[in-house]
Amino acid sequence: MDRLPDSITAELRAAHKHAARRKNRLRVEGGGRDLPVARMTTDGFVIEHHDGARLRGLVDLFDGGRHVSQCLIVAAHEEGDHTHYEFKRNTSAADGAPLDFARAKDAPIALLGR
Repeated sequence: MDRLPDSITAELRAAHKHAARRKNRLRVEGGGRDLPVARMTTDGFVIEHHDGARLRGLVDLFDGGRHVSQCLIVAAHEEGDHTHYEFKRNTSAADGAPLDFARAKDAPIALLGR
């Protein structure tokens, strides 16, 4: 079985990482940093190491420009060049403010002027 040279294998890995990074729009903001999310897990997310970046506490999760959720996180463990973070709390972001009352089903949507 033929084997590719190590330099070509390294270039293929780098190209694959770059393509995956461009396809993934998820990012996390916290501690004055904005970092891309490598992948989501059932109980958290994974990011690549960036200049010794360590996130903790309250962070915001975005999908492109859309705010997805606000999370309270802890660093779970490191695996190679990735850090796994677990949610202590994961609250979905809403488009509008919560209502302080029950809205009637037949309530008007807007008022029309004369």
